[in-house]
Amino acid sequence: MSASVPRLEIKDLRRSYGGRAVVDGVSLQIMPGQVTCLLGPSGCGKSTTLRMIAGVEMQDSGTIHVDGNLICDTVFRVPPERREIGLMFQDFALFPHLSVADNVAFGLKGTKAEKRVRVEELLKRVDLLRFIDGYPHQLSGGEQQRVALARALAPKPRIMLMDEPFSGLDNRLRDGIRDETLSILKEEDTAVLLVTHEPDEAMRMADEIALMRDGVIVQQGAPYNVYTRPFDRAAVAFFSDANVVEAVVQGALAQTAFGRFLAPGVADGTAVQIVFRPQHVRIDFDRAGRGPNPTAKEGTPARAVVSRARFMGSESLVEFVMDHDGSTLRATVPNVFLPQPGAVMWLTIPRDRCFVFPMT
Repeated sequence: MSASVPRLEIKDLRRSYGGRAVVDGVSLQIMPGQVTCLLGPSGCGKSTTLRMIAGVEMQDSGTIHVDGNLICDTVFRVPPERREIGLMFQDFALFPHLSVADNVAFGLKGTKAEKRVRVEELLKRVDLLRFIDGYPHQLSGGEQQRVALARALAPKPRIMLMDEPFSGLDNRLRDGIRDETLSILKEEDTAVLLVTHEPDEAMRMADEIALMRDGVIVQQGAPYNVYTRPFDRAAVAFFSDANVVEAVVQGALAQTAFGRFLAPGVADGTAVQIVFRPQHVRIDFDRAGRGPNPTAKEGTPARAVVSRARFMGSESLVEFVMDHDGSTLRATVPNVFLPQPGAVMWLTIPRDRCFVFPMT
């Protein structure tokens, strides 16, 4: 098989319920060893897409291919158990009456001795060999998750589908178990499609993110590109808090209290939103009623008054009331920065950290 052939490819998948399109033309390619994250809010169609790939739900149109071979269209359909696809869900779904060894061996074929060898190999990799003859109720949530991972990997699936598999874990455990899971999947050269609504999880795990909204993939690419070159205001806000300044374009420029912003290709008279994240706001102190000098990179300083400041652990969140229109603007600062309410400060916005979107 050519190295350029995707392990999993879906083309123009569609699924409707009661006349409402839940998945509307979704296409993806995932190579062996690649982790792609289907990221979006609840109800956007992520899990439905996963179920169609797994074969537990039938698409209305579109095709699904594994290693270049068709496994499902609207006429031909390979049964779920023959697709060589592993599944992991938020509910680990371990059988309580079976031992850890029997849970892991559940989907395996071969002799009892062959199954035992594979079970021991996987439990050793997830550091649970000592529990091989124990039962799920004797394990912690994190340990149960690792048993579920071992069970999903046991038949050596070519593809792993993961639907919010870590959301039930304690925050302190989650990062370590995610990293461990990712390492094992990479070693197995498994193509992974991970569904989540948590941007941090997607950024941590994915080689590629497909941002989904209302049944459609609106943006797809490497995490860095999706984060730094967002498709629209909603894409910015999905990954972090966002500040918004509104303006009207004249001569490809949008004039604001922070100076002018380039808006190339936007027609005169178009209302736009200048969107930027709190961590990119620059703060300067008042100097006898004046702020810093304007620069091409930072723009024009705008006067603001502190309304509230809170320490958040690794950073401080400061809220300002802007002089020019009374709007609220938020800034985050590393470490401890807690100016008193009423303090006058001057804010600037680096132009390379701003996104200009026409208002819709």
